[in-house]
Amino acid sequence: MQQVKIFKSLESDVRALEKEVNEWISQSGAKVISVTGNIAPQSESPGTTARGIGRSCYPPSDVVLIVLYDAAAS
Repeated sequence: MQQVKIFKSLESDVRALEKEVNEWISQSGAKVISVTGNIAPQSESPGTTARGIGRSCYPPSDVVLIVLYDAAAS
């Protein structure tokens, strides 16, 4: 039976999201069918100004990964 697992993080923490997904796949033994992702665009925060390297007037975007997997394999 196919099932869905959803992971959510921030674009500033993508490496931790990758680690979380890979650990889940390894520990669950799920047979992954597909992975789909989306990043939400952000609007400029009112009253902020970006200054210097690595600074932005935009908050980090949400990143969502949807894993479709075969539950019979897990």
